[in-house]
Amino acid sequence: MKTAAIIQARMGSQRLPGKVLQDIAGKPMIDRVVERVQRCESIDGVIVATSNADTDDVLADHCRSIGVKVVRGSENDVLSRYVLAAEKHHCETVVRITSDCPLVDPAIVDHVVHEVTENPGVQYACNFFPQRLFPRGLDAEALTVKALKQINAEATSARHREHVTLKIYENPSRFNIASISNRLDHSHLRWTVDTEQDLTLVRTIYDHFAANGVETFGYPEIMRALTQNWHWCQINRKVLQKAA
Repeated sequence: MKTAAIIQARMGSQRLPGKVLQDIAGKPMIDRVVERVQRCESIDGVIVATSNADTDDVLADHCRSIGVKVVRGSENDVLSRYVLAAEKHHCETVVRITSDCPLVDPAIVDHVVHEVTENPGVQYACNFFPQRLFPRGLDAEALTVKALKQINAEATSARHREHVTLKIYENPSRFNIASISNRLDHSHLRWTVDTEQDLTLVRTIYDHFAANGVETFGYPEIMRALTQNWHWCQINRKVLQKAA
């Protein structure tokens, strides 16, 4: 895989254990994330990077059962899992996706990836740094494997090993970074899944489109639905994002 999307996933979420296999409109959340990422035109393949913990056996088995490649490594050293996946599949560019974002938008991911693959010298691109304007849950990051190995060699603290690319945007002057911005500020919207309230919102969105016979939808369609159902945003309004 020249360009691979690596989805980090595990069963041991503190606030919502087992969330990656929670049902969303008839399929586990990890399936929803994989399906959306597979629609990206810029990506050659998808890899789920999970841990070697016994609790993640069920997740690894499920991913293999739906035809997704799986790499397993350290439970807490997520950065090492990315390096392992990149080396095993001979990647040149990796795309970081988290398994708690079942509304990730393929078009946004493609835009981020193209910043790295089509612009020589760009080492890293994302859509939330230096300023977040997209809803939380549409995050996408792409970086060269060379940059990945650089931060792997330099990252020594537990927080830098757990939060894969934190080393890059804490040291922006040391990397050639491209940033994808948004026309409007929707950073107050929360579409990631960390709590029961988050899961309820995402299920509400999926059920809305399923009821209208819509199988594929992205950021623009969700925003149009929200303008007609703004009360949905109250479902998880009080949920706070955990800090790195």
